[in-house]
Amino acid sequence: MTDAPPNRETDLLTGIQAIADAIGITKRQAYHLHETGELPTFKMGGKVYARRSTLAKHFAEQEAAARNG
Repeated sequence: MTDAPPNRETDLLTGIQAIADAIGITKRQAYHLHETGELPTFKMGGKVYARRSTLAKHFAEQEAAARNG
């Protein structure tokens, strides 16, 4: 077992601000997208979460749909 520091670049984003920072929008925009269901987020205990991998897949799908639409 090693004493390596924990990986700070995890897949899980905790809170609207972290989600907004990860995708390059304002906190208010991220909250709106969460509330309208336009972002793949989830709530636990009153806090909003998202996975970087899920967001990346979501945006790739949106991009593909826009190209094919």
